[in-house]
Amino acid sequence: MLRLRRLHLFSLRCGLFRTMSSDPLLDEIRNCATEDHVFDLIGKNKAKLSVKHVGCAMSTLWRFQKEKPKLLRNVGQIRSHPEFLTLRILAENKIDFMDDDALVDMLYSVLRFQVVAHDSLVQQLVIEGSQRIQRFNPSALSKFALCLSEQHMYNSPLMGKIADVASSSLDSLMDARALTNLMISLSAVISQQFRDKLIEKAESLMATVDLLDPVRLNDPRRIVQFLRNVKYTYRPLLDKCNAIFIRNISQLDVENISILLGLYQSLQFSNFEFRMLAKQRLTDMMDICTDLVSFIKLFAALAPMAGPEVREKLESGVLLIMDEISPHQAVAVVNTMEEIESRNPLLIQKIAVVLLKHLDSYRPIELARITQSLVLLHCQNPELYTHLRKALTRYLRVSCVPSDVSMLVRVLSMLPSSRVDEAVISNVHAVLPQSSLSDLNSVATAIIKWVRNHHPLRHSTIGEYGKLLQQLNSCAHDRVKKMDNIDLLLEELKYVSGDWLEEILLKETLVTFQRLIDQISWTNVVDISLFLTRTNCLCIPLLDRMASVTLQHIDKIHYSAMYAILLTFSVLNYEPPQGDEFFETCIQHFTPYLTMPASLNMKIRLRLMELNRAICLECPEFQIPWFHDRFCQQQLHQGNGSLSALQHQVHHLLGELLGGVHYARVAVMTPYYYTIDFECILDKHRKPLPYANRNMLLSDLVKMNWGPDSRSVDKKDLAPDAQRVALEFLDSKAFCKNSTNLKGEYIMKKRHLEILGYHVVQIPLFEWNSMELSTKDAWMEYLRKNIFAEDINS
Repeated sequence: MLRLRRLHLFSLRCGLFRTMSSDPLLDEIRNCATEDHVFDLIGKNKAKLSVKHVGCAMSTLWRFQKEKPKLLRNVGQIRSHPEFLTLRILAENKIDFMDDDALVDMLYSVLRFQVVAHDSLVQQLVIEGSQRIQRFNPSALSKFALCLSEQHMYNSPLMGKIADVASSSLDSLMDARALTNLMISLSAVISQQFRDKLIEKAESLMATVDLLDPVRLNDPRRIVQFLRNVKYTYRPLLDKCNAIFIRNISQLDVENISILLGLYQSLQFSNFEFRMLAKQRLTDMMDICTDLVSFIKLFAALAPMAGPEVREKLESGVLLIMDEISPHQAVAVVNTMEEIESRNPLLIQKIAVVLLKHLDSYRPIELARITQSLVLLHCQNPELYTHLRKALTRYLRVSCVPSDVSMLVRVLSMLPSSRVDEAVISNVHAVLPQSSLSDLNSVATAIIKWVRNHHPLRHSTIGEYGKLLQQLNSCAHDRVKKMDNIDLLLEELKYVSGDWLEEILLKETLVTFQRLIDQISWTNVVDISLFLTRTNCLCIPLLDRMASVTLQHIDKIHYSAMYAILLTFSVLNYEPPQGDEFFETCIQHFTPYLTMPASLNMKIRLRLMELNRAICLECPEFQIPWFHDRFCQQQLHQGNGSLSALQHQVHHLLGELLGGVHYARVAVMTPYYYTIDFECILDKHRKPLPYANRNMLLSDLVKMNWGPDSRSVDKKDLAPDAQRVALEFLDSKAFCKNSTNLKGEYIMKKRHLEILGYHVVQIPLFEWNSMELSTKDAWMEYLRKNIFAEDINS
C-alpha cells in the first residue's frame, strides 16, 4: 500500500513537471496555419520570445513557402514584413544562445528568404559558425557549407577549413543528403585525393540503394553535379545514378530533366536509354506545361531531341509568349534556337527584338552566348549587332579575367566588320601571361580571323595584331614548358584544336608529355588517347606507356573507355610491345558489355560494317557471312557522285598515258564497298586493256551485286593473267601529323584491296604537289613508274 502511494505521488510530480515545463507559445507557433498568424504571434509576444521561439518562427515561415508551388511563393513579401525584421533583430541578439544546429538552421532559413550576404545577421551567423566548425556534426557541417556556397564563397579559406574537418570525419557521415550537399559545396577547394574519397563514400552509399524502391532523386542528381564541377567522368558512379534516374523517370519534372541533360552534356556522358525515356517524358508533359517558366524549360530540353513536327509546335508556342519572357529566358530561347539550327525567320526576328530591349542587363557570359547564337542563326539585325559590339568592347576594355577576355574576343571576332580599338588590344596584352592554353587558342583564332577576313587594315593595325600574336605564341610556349602536372595540361588542351595548335604548339606539347610520362595513369590514359587521336600524332614512348598502364590497371578502367584507347593504336597503326596481350586484354574487358540498343546510331553501324568486312576478307575460315550489303547501298544513295578537280585532272592524264579515257575508270566501287579513286587493267605484258563500258562511275556501280563469296575481283571480263590496278590519292589525313607514317585505316584498305586481287598504288598528295612534280611531263612519268611497276603480281 505504501509503495502504491509513493508511486502515485511520483506520477503527480512528473505530470506537474511536464505541465510546468511545457511551452504553449512554442506549440502555438508550430501549429500556425498561415504566415500572418506567425507574424501576429511575434508582434504580440516580442518580449517573451526566446531563442527557440525565434528559430521555430523562422523555420515555420520557410515551411509555408516550401509547401507552395514555386510560382506562388512570396518570399519578397515575407522578407519585407515588419515582423520579419523583428525576427532578424531578435535572432542577431540571441546568436550566443543558439546551439550548433539552431545556428545553422537559422542561417539556412534566412538565406532562403534571400536576405543579402552583407546583412549584419547573416554576417554574424557566418562568423559564429566559423568559430564552431570543429564541433559541428556532419549534418550541420554540410548545411553550413551549403550556406557559404549560396553566398558565392566557393574558394574562401573558410570553405577550405570545412574541407579539412569533413575529410577527418567522412567515415562517420552516413546520410546521403548531407554527403551530396557537402560534395557540391566543397568541389572548388578539394584535392584529387579528397575527391576520390568523396566518390568512394558516395559509391558505398549508392550501393545500398534498391532500384525498386522510391529514392530521393536529389541525391544522385547532386552526385552528377559534383562530377561535373570537378570535371571527372567517373563512369561506375555515373552509371549507378543514371540507373536510378531511368527507374524513376516518371518522378522527374521538366526542370530536373533539363538539369540532368545539361550535366550529361558537360560530362560528355551519353546514355541512349535515358535520352529516349527523357524525350518521351517531356513529350508527355507538353500539354501540362502551360505556365511561362515551365514551357521555356520544356522548349530548352525537348526541342534539341524532338522531331520536326514537335519542334515546330514548340517554336509556335514560344512565338506566342515571346513578349512576356524575361531577359534570362530570352537567352535560354536563343541558345536553344542555335542548338536546333532554327530557320524560323519570324522567331529569329522576334527574339532579336527582345534581346535588344534587355541588352543592358546582360553579363559578359550572356552577351557572348547571345552573340554566338545570333551569328550562327544568320540573324539580320544590324542595330542589334552594333549594340552588341559596343557592349562587348566596353567589357573588354576593363575585364581582367583571362577566361572572360578570351571568350569576349572570340565572339567579337564573329561580328561583321568589327575593328578592335587600342584599349582592347592593350588589355588583351595584359592578360595573356595569365591565360590558359584554351584561352590563348581562342584569342589566336580571333586574331587570325580579323587579319584574314576583314577589310584591308592600316599597316599599323596589322602590326599591332602581329605583336599580339607573337606575345601569345611566346606565352603558350612558356606555359607548356613550365607545366609540371599532366592532368592540368590535358584539361587545358581538351578544347584546343585547329591550325594554331598544329603549327605553333604541337611539337612542344609532345615534348612536355614525354617529360611528364611517369604521371600517365589509369585515370588519364583515356584523355591522352583522345588527344593523340585528335591530333594524329605518333609518339611511340607515350603509346608504349599507355599500353603498359592499361594492361596493369585494366580492372580499374571502365569498359566503355576501351574504344578510345584501342582507336588510338588503330588510327596511328602502332602495335606496342606485348601487342597481342594488350589487344586481347582490352577486347576481353569490353566483350561482356556488347549489348546494343535497338536503334543503333550511324557511327556504331559503320564500325560494325567495317568489322564484318574485315572478318570476311581476312578470316574466311570463320565463315562469317557478309550482311551489310543493304546498309552500304543506302549510304551510297546519299552520296552526290560528283568528281573533284583532282579526279578530272588525273583522269585526263591517265587517258593520255594509257591510250584513251576508256582505259581508266574513276570513282570505282569494289566488292565489299571500298571506293577507289581510279582503276585500270593491265594484261600479263603490262599493257593497258580497255573497258567495255567506258562511262561507268560510282553512281552506276550501286546497282552491281557483289556476292557474299567475293573475296577476289570478278575476273570473268578479264583476259587470262590480266590484273586490275587501283590508284589511291592520299591527302594529309592519311598520315600521322608528325611523321610520314601511314595511318591504320589506309594500310588496312590497301591490304583488303590486295586480298581482292588488286595491285594497289597509293600516291601521297605531298608528293604529287611537290616541286619535283610541278609539270605535266613529271606527273606522266610518275604515274608511268607506279602503274607499270615490275613487281605487279601476275
